[in-house]
This record gives sequence, structure tokens and C-alpha cells, in this order.
Amino acid sequence: MKLFRPLYEKAIEWAAKPRADVGLALLSFVEAFIFPVAPEIMLAPMTLARPRRWWHFASLSLFFSLLGSLVGYALGHYAFDVVKPLLAQIGWLPHLESLVHTLGADAKAHPWKAFWLLVAAGFVPIPMKVASWACGIVGMPILPFLGGIAVGRGKRVFLVAGVIRLGGERAEKALHKHIETAGWVVVAIVVALLLWWWLH
Repeated sequence: MKLFRPLYEKAIEWAAKPRADVGLALLSFVEAFIFPVAPEIMLAPMTLARPRRWWHFASLSLFFSLLGSLVGYALGHYAFDVVKPLLAQIGWLPHLESLVHTLGADAKAHPWKAFWLLVAAGFVPIPMKVASWACGIVGMPILPFLGGIAVGRGKRVFLVAGVIRLGGERAEKALHKHIETAGWVVVAIVVALLLWWWLH
């Protein structure tokens, strides 16, 4: 069953439209705190459609990712108690509280240690959301938080846009050829991470 290639082809078609910037901004914003689809699904074809604007697209995605991460931070800070019963019901609460306790100790004693955690998390979509929520729960200082998100997410979006800009049509052909395999590999990795988290 082909799932990712039709989605990618639709994204390429939509990326060439004049209002694609709005879609990229919205996707980057929502993905930063809850949505599972990474903004690269739009960033790559938009860069292919208008390669000279690669820096603009990457900057736009990064800016709205930062805004979205602040929403995740606020949700973690103010809504954690609301979702605790649900987390307890599915058995995740003890593990999450342990993680939050450890992160909280690190954030208070060495705020910039948590900064490097966010930098490392920038390449993996789901942990970035979890990190945003967790930092809000423990009340991590806002400057190391935003700095870590900016570097972590920035290196990802600028790398993707830059590679597509330099690779041009060859990069697009390679991506189009292997998008189905790459998509299912990412799904498998996410499922494996969720299973690992559940079992531990």
C-alpha cells in the first residue's frame, strides 16, 4: 500500500501555490506542541518549487516552531494536572513523573544542561514535543528553553532546505524515489520508541 508518495506528490503540488507560506507556518506551529507530521513534508517541496527562497522558508518554519514550542511549554506548565488522570489510566504517569523529577533537578541546578538536551532532541519530532511539555512542567528558565529549541529545530530545517537547494532536481528525484521506504522507516522508528517508552 502506497501512502507517503501520494502525500508527497500532493505536497509538491500545493507547495507551488502562492499561499503555501501560510500552510508551512501553521504546520510548523502546531507540530511543535502536538501534531505528528513534521514541517519538512512541506518545507522540502516548497524549496524545490522556489529554490531561491530556501532561507526564507526555513526561517519561517523555525519562527513558528518557536511560537508553537511556547504553547507546548505553557500547556505543560498549566495543563499537566488536568491530564494526570488520563496518564495514570494508561500507566504512563509514574514514568513521566520520574522523568519530570530528573529534568526538574537538572533544569534548576544546571539550566544549560537542559539546553543541550533540547539541541539533541531537535532532529526527532516526537521528543521535541515531549521536551517542550516537560520543560513547562518543571518550569525550566525560558532563555535556555528557547535557545535549545532554536538551535535544535533550526539545524534541522536549515539542513533540509539547504540540501534541497543545493541538490535541486537530483535531490528531488532521490527523495521522490525513496519517500515510501523512508516514510515507513520513520513510522517503524516511532512505534519502536513508543513501545520502548511503554515497557520502561
